[in-house]
Amino acid sequence: MKLEVDRGLLSKEIDELASISDAEGPAVTRIVFTPTDLRARSWLVARCEEAGLAVRQDPIGNIFARWTGSEPSAPAVGTGSHIDAIPNAGKYDGVVGVLGGLEAIRALRRSGFEPKHSIELLVFTSEEPTRFGIGCLGSRLLSGVMSAEAARGLKDKEGVSLEEARQTAGMKGPLEEVKLKNGYYKAFVELHIEQGPLLEQQRISLGIVTQIAAPATLRITVEGAGGHAGGVLMPDRKDALCAAAELILAIESLAKTSGAKDTVATVGICEVFPGAVNSIPSRVGFSVDLRDTSLERRDGVLRKIRDTLQSVSTKRQVSVETEQLNADAPAECDRAIVEALSQSCKNYHQTSIPMVSRAYHDSLFMSRIVPVAMLFIPCRNGYSHRPDEYAAPTDIETGVSVLADALATLAS
Repeated sequence: MKLEVDRGLLSKEIDELASISDAEGPAVTRIVFTPTDLRARSWLVARCEEAGLAVRQDPIGNIFARWTGSEPSAPAVGTGSHIDAIPNAGKYDGVVGVLGGLEAIRALRRSGFEPKHSIELLVFTSEEPTRFGIGCLGSRLLSGVMSAEAARGLKDKEGVSLEEARQTAGMKGPLEEVKLKNGYYKAFVELHIEQGPLLEQQRISLGIVTQIAAPATLRITVEGAGGHAGGVLMPDRKDALCAAAELILAIESLAKTSGAKDTVATVGICEVFPGAVNSIPSRVGFSVDLRDTSLERRDGVLRKIRDTLQSVSTKRQVSVETEQLNADAPAECDRAIVEALSQSCKNYHQTSIPMVSRAYHDSLFMSRIVPVAMLFIPCRNGYSHRPDEYAAPTDIETGVSVLADALATLAS
């Protein structure tokens, strides 16, 4: 099958979508259910309809654009990603999987290929946790990992509920209708930039993801005793920030000594109260993102973190409260889809390596209801979630070609 990917059109569309942003270029900011997000959605739906796809949107705003196969009742083959972007992000994260998936379908149509199984582009709502504090909202609801009731309880920092935000944005219908029926998809493949440097460093064309790591996220609050920086002697202090610092370094050490390089821990938020140079911190709130490809190993580290919180609390005479926001299980990618991607790489004479995705994606949650795999393309210096995020047009074209070939195999 001869496939021709329109690299020029795809690059143009990536730039056009990047221009729909709340940040000045080259930065991209698109937060779910904002006017900018809705403009981007409308622009994308128009591109899908121009391609002759049947488009629908569910109550949480997931967009489905379907090329109907010769057996419409058979499970579909899905591909796609997300178009929301954290503040001051780049233009390739998620977007390569959406617009690349669209171009893969267009290339297959131009080639004369006729699918048996329908091929569907799926654009997930709010993969990023920016607004409601939890990522992959669309795929969590699609897969049933999150209940409609739990979703309705979400609020943003301004106190706007998810229900209010989605309905104001025009997303109608009960959230209970989002979950996909059993057997809706036969397979799902997500194309994505690597968000790491390995492919570029090793001069490898593509990465075929075999495992997706998953996070446990904690919000920790340390309560000590405030006071004047000059008036409270050191033996009498219950400094919340010093206690938090000890905890943060302990968390780093526990991740480093887990016995595997796949264990990673990050404290990305630390808020100090009252935040004055001459005032002893009385309260500190910080976040913990703990990830691993092994659920057993990750949860073992999580237990050690909880033990450490208790011991530091006792030693420093501070109170420590913990809220677990999520603890998702890692995913194994489907062997048959991995093999299809590997064969497609060979068909296009492209080098590939098996990879672990240490960032999590919507495919993690889709894996609960459908066989999945992911395909990574290189990104310059491994940079992502920043304005200088970059993937070369030739690398995107390669990824789209291999994706299209694999979709054809899976849809036949």
